[in-house]
Amino acid sequence: MTGTDRPLVVSLLAGDGVLGAFGLGVAAEVFGYDYRRLGMPEFDFAVVTDRPGIVRTDTGLALYVEHGLERLATSDVVLVTAWEKLSAPVPPTVLEALRAVHARGGQLVSHCTGAFVVAEAGLLDGRRATTHWRYAGELAARYPRVDVDPRVLYVDEGTIITGAGTASGVDALLHFVRREWGSAAANGLAREMVVPPHRDGGQAQYIDTPVARCEDDLLGIVLDWARAHLAEEISVEALARRALMSPRSFARRFKATTGTTPHAWLLAQRLAAAETLLEESDAPVEEIARLVGFGTAAGFRDQFARRRGVSPRAYRQTFRTAAAVSVVAEGSAA
Repeated sequence: MTGTDRPLVVSLLAGDGVLGAFGLGVAAEVFGYDYRRLGMPEFDFAVVTDRPGIVRTDTGLALYVEHGLERLATSDVVLVTAWEKLSAPVPPTVLEALRAVHARGGQLVSHCTGAFVVAEAGLLDGRRATTHWRYAGELAARYPRVDVDPRVLYVDEGTIITGAGTASGVDALLHFVRREWGSAAANGLAREMVVPPHRDGGQAQYIDTPVARCEDDLLGIVLDWARAHLAEEISVEALARRALMSPRSFARRFKATTGTTPHAWLLAQRLAAAETLLEESDAPVEEIARLVGFGTAAGFRDQFARRRGVSPRAYRQTFRTAAAVSVVAEGSAA
């Protein structure tokens, strides 16, 4: 979503009495402010509904919505937050508008039970998707052509992203920002929001890539050492020795403290370091593989593509292009 000289139009779909207040707040936090200093574009953010006027959230708050569904025809990104009453039918005009957005290549991002709305439009048929774990079974039962995954925080299917429950809406939108404008923008936005910039794992908080500060002081020292020595071969035994524990006790303590395994944590740290080098340096892939501890370029390419969905070369090209557009835009503004 680069290369445009106009603000990106972002619209949040609201239904009276079913609009999730939490999802609205998260969307407004991400798209309602000027974050161009972080490398993100300018946004034109607004709420839309099928019947403009007063719309009430799930908590009873009254919101005046001036835009109708016609705004979706010019929206680059359409957000479908939680549809808090699953028994409430989705108006046919809303379903038609969502299909039209998808047909012209617009980006759809659902949060929590918003996935039911996207599924009702038939846009999740044959696709993998997620929703709040509590309603995953219901989603699968209602829409058997949807591959429902209740274990993850979000699912990226290209022009359709589905987020899981409640706080996972933050994860889904930060992922979208990272995908479109790079890890530096996502990390900067996460700092503004005072949240971890990236979480992998299930909705039960078994996080594969914890990035928050470790509250275990001794373990925190070991993790800091590991981050500074990613180029080296790091074994659980080596980490355990630094923590003054047996490998078995260390593995148990590591999982209890971080929610993941040492191997998964190291892999996530190496991928994150690789992303930074791909975006900010001219180092060849072979050198990056060595610097972050993958050993071989082939192994690095395989892990990167498996976890990020693109090759290291394609990732670098995407964010070099985004950075160039940002520089041009800043120069024009000056």
